[in-house]
Amino acid sequence: MICLGIETTAHTFGAGVCDSGGNILSNEKDTYKPKAGWGLVPMDARKHHEDVAEDVVKDALEKAGKTMNDVDIIAVSQGPGLPPCLYAGMNFSVELAKKVRKPLIGVNHCIAHIEIGRLTTKLKDPVTLYVSGANTQIIAFTAGKYRIFGETQDIGIGNALDKFGREAGFEFPHGPKIEEEALKGKWIGMPYVVKGMDLSFSGIVTEATKKFRSGEKLEDVCYSLQESMFAMVTEVIERALAHTGKGEVLLTGGVAANKRLAAMVGTMCMERGAKSAVVPWEYCMDNAAMIAWAGVLAHKSGQKPINMKNAEILPRWRTDDVDTPWV
Repeated sequence: MICLGIETTAHTFGAGVCDSGGNILSNEKDTYKPKAGWGLVPMDARKHHEDVAEDVVKDALEKAGKTMNDVDIIAVSQGPGLPPCLYAGMNFSVELAKKVRKPLIGVNHCIAHIEIGRLTTKLKDPVTLYVSGANTQIIAFTAGKYRIFGETQDIGIGNALDKFGREAGFEFPHGPKIEEEALKGKWIGMPYVVKGMDLSFSGIVTEATKKFRSGEKLEDVCYSLQESMFAMVTEVIERALAHTGKGEVLLTGGVAANKRLAAMVGTMCMERGAKSAVVPWEYCMDNAAMIAWAGVLAHKSGQKPINMKNAEILPRWRTDDVDTPWV
């Protein structure tokens, strides 16, 4: 079975192809980049996705060596995400599915990040640290579903890095530049906010911004911002490991590409006798290969296709709202 995946939850329009054996045949994308100093403008991102959709899908099929006649199902990121961006993907996918008469499978973006991680790292039953722009969740499978053991109470860790990156004058994406600057920095005081198993990042960004504006060295602020936030999530993962009794940790999502975060989690796991793994870089960021693979899993497990006469997006679709009978 061949699946074409479409990803449009935020800044990326992606198209990817995989088969039912878990072989990724292509993973193409085109990313909307906001103006310097600006955050993502949802309506501009939607326009970008609409403009590039056909070309990205064409490239994905060509790289996979397939045509739409070879595709058995189409999968689309149905949520969570920014509504204008989700609409761009859903509208395009519905029209394509109608045209080629293929079933359309709705995929939860967060679940797709977990499943591409399990596929590529070969971890079986991990505690997952899912860290992206809008999301920061500590997740583990238990009692028939992926359950959230801790999460951000305000902004995601990626958005926190982006907010400071814009303040510092970095170009998008901001995270890699902050990571680069942090290599030269040293510790200065920074808030540390863990509330039970949940986290808060907005106050840390406010403090980092104040310190930068008051003349603290940029590299010191970057270093301390990273260290504080990464230590927070590592603490919560360690407690989730102890609570669940699991022996594996998976890092997935865009911020999982940060080597310092991977090192901190890796050290914690080594001290606990647990195994840790990071999803390969090309699957850390938002991508369509993960949507295609999650679509395969959902379809094979009997999930009903989207009713294309009344297709809807689910901007607030939570990880723990998704039935995952394939796990």
